Amino acid sequence: MGEAIGAVLGYAVGIAISPVPIAAVILMMFSERSRTNSLSFMVAWVVGIATATTVVLLLPGVDTGDSTPSDTTGWIKLVLGLLLFVGAVAQWRKRPGPDEEPPMPAWMAKIEVLEPLKTFGLGFVLSAINPKNLLLAAAAGVTIGSTPLSSGETVATVIAFTLIAGITVIAPVVAFLVAGDRIDDKLDAAKDWLMANNAAVMAVLFVIFGASLLGDAISILGS
Repeated sequence: MGEAIGAVLGYAVGIAISPVPIAAVILMMFSERSRTNSLSFMVAWVVGIATATTVVLLLPGVDTGDSTPSDTTGWIKLVLGLLLFVGAVAQWRKRPGPDEEPPMPAWMAKIEVLEPLKTFGLGFVLSAINPKNLLLAAAAGVTIGSTPLSSGETVATVIAFTLIAGITVIAPVVAFLVAGDRIDDKLDAAKDWLMANNAAVMAVLFVIFGASLLGDAISILGS
């Protein structure tokens, strides 16, 4: 199981450093329903990551029941690797210049008036359907699914992956519930740094993950 967790650790970190959910949950902490909305978003974020990962690892042909990955796994990794390279180019092109303010999504302006149910929906969409997260969660799912693990080990690996991937949303919410307004400045500074540097960081990570997936795919399909 430790080997499986190690294999998906990079994908979890890639999801964790996404600035959009961090910025969103921080903005929720300044809304009228700050505690309820931030908790709702956090739960949805975790559920979304776990759902996307689990759906992929349960795809027919991913789990062969032995130590040899199937051709299905190889083809999925090949497609994901290519998509990550495309994502790397897109991320690099949209990185802000040295003197540019990174753009904030228009929907963030409405966060303060969202109700908990809509907040939950937003969190689920951002974690499970957002293309960047979906690619990384899918890569993790196919990696876990193709690793010879027992049912209990598979569940434990998905849980570990989900917690690591969600830590940058979980930690601020827990800190806010415990410390309240005393951490506002630190959270805001963290959000600003991630928004300013995320595109370049994600472009590099996408290239690394894409190369790794393509290498795995070539190895599997060529054997």
